[in-house]
Amino acid sequence: MKKMVVNYTMTSMSFLVILVCAVIIITVNAFPSTVDGPFTPVTAPLDPNLNPVAFDLPESDPSFVQPNSKFLPEQISVSLSYNSDSVWISWVTTGCCEEDSLPLHPNSVQSIVQYREFNARTSNKHATGHSIIYNQQYNALKKNYTSGIIHHVQLTGLKPNTLYQYQCGDPSLSSMSKEYYFRTMPKSTSESYPHRIIVAGDLGLTYNTSTVLTHILSNHPDLVILIGGFSYADTYLANKTKLNCSSCKCDHNGTSSGCDSCYNSRESYQPRWDYWGRFMEPLTANVPTMMVAGEHEIEPQTDDNLTFVAYSSRFAFPSNESGSFTPLYYSFNAGGAHFIVLNAYTPYDYSSDQYIWLENDLRNINRSETPWVVATWSLPWYSTFKGHYREGESMRINLEDLLYSYQVDIVFNSQVDAYERSNRVYNYTLDQCGPVYITIGAGGAGKLETEHVDDPGNCPDHSQRNSAGSCSFNFTLGPVNDEPCRLNQPDYSAYRESSFGVGMLEVKNETHALWSWNRNQNLYNLVGEVIYIVRQPDICSVFN
Repeated sequence: MKKMVVNYTMTSMSFLVILVCAVIIITVNAFPSTVDGPFTPVTAPLDPNLNPVAFDLPESDPSFVQPNSKFLPEQISVSLSYNSDSVWISWVTTGCCEEDSLPLHPNSVQSIVQYREFNARTSNKHATGHSIIYNQQYNALKKNYTSGIIHHVQLTGLKPNTLYQYQCGDPSLSSMSKEYYFRTMPKSTSESYPHRIIVAGDLGLTYNTSTVLTHILSNHPDLVILIGGFSYADTYLANKTKLNCSSCKCDHNGTSSGCDSCYNSRESYQPRWDYWGRFMEPLTANVPTMMVAGEHEIEPQTDDNLTFVAYSSRFAFPSNESGSFTPLYYSFNAGGAHFIVLNAYTPYDYSSDQYIWLENDLRNINRSETPWVVATWSLPWYSTFKGHYREGESMRINLEDLLYSYQVDIVFNSQVDAYERSNRVYNYTLDQCGPVYITIGAGGAGKLETEHVDDPGNCPDHSQRNSAGSCSFNFTLGPVNDEPCRLNQPDYSAYRESSFGVGMLEVKNETHALWSWNRNQNLYNLVGEVIYIVRQPDICSVFN
């Protein structure tokens, strides 16, 4: 009798295992993969209940309020270094109140981080860093904005894939932050990856941004990539007046038309950066967040024509560790994935520093340790929406061969306020070894792009571009080569949609990564699109 029971139990267990395996197979096969492509182009219908216009949060929003305690750290963020054994902790120290116009000296407050492994029975370790301030001149008001003291501290010697707790501030002034937590990246091997990577672009500070931030936090990511359009400070004058730049054009000479008060004011209301840092702190203080500069971060200074000053000052980047020595382009590893950050508004021709650095970075990737290579910058090459159409053509002509030769797997862009995923493409031709290009610039700000270049009446206008901010950076404005009017969605465009939302990348192993697009208007457990992006290294080899 016992024998019969044992046999019956074993048989039942075997059946259960078979059933579970069958379910897993069914679940995996339920999602399409890039190997099934190229896919017939799809345009999702516009949701009639969706307002395509984003409205900024008011200055009275509680999340914008400055802490009452003097010298208390705020706008705290964690960012990655090049490898898993190090991270950067950044924060801002201000005076006691918004009306305090006297800037603090960088050396008046120490930059200290106390940290240890979570729940470890050891004393805190201490790390010290450096601090800076920056200025922005307001011509109309004839005065300067001076930032708070911005602190950057690098923690080194960390264990991979380990949860740490930390506080930052100046203990001598009794101004330490509360405890926050972050997890380091897994070690760079072909078998280790961060579980969830959130990718979003053009967040801004709108009511949609609130929904996006809630989506991000609810998914408990291990890493966040934010692509351009952070504070949108450049859309405000120093007197807090909101500018409408949606109608700005560039003429055939690359100059702005009707946008003098928009992009040429060079005022850029800097407190919007402080609001953004406070608003995003629940995410950035606990999850490593990597910043990618876009058009709204250019913010040219009045006197010396410096650019990207606020962006470069407020965040820490693995620039030195990756050999670029500039925050505008750099690289880092996240487990078995190598990320490359580029900049569409910095020279990238064959003799430029950016091109030389990129070629060297690609050449030195060890694909046995980091088989996945992901590139990201703001201005898309393969967007089929009317806004910003082919503004990145010059960049594509200069860099696409390089990315293709080294078999970059995925490219993330923003700038266009919509979502679009391409079939694998190279030089506008379907190619099973080309990257998958994903435009994900619908993080909450601006106005959704709802028109496509193939819609009736939307022939490319070769004498204009839709982005006045690009006008003074002529190397971003490439030729359209007298492209004829398109009658249909291009075959390289697999799926496009006008909705606000974010995306999530889950790398499963060295060949499969699950990508999902999450709309704002959907419930948290629903996705707008999901697909496996599959590498085929046996077919698509790297050309050194």
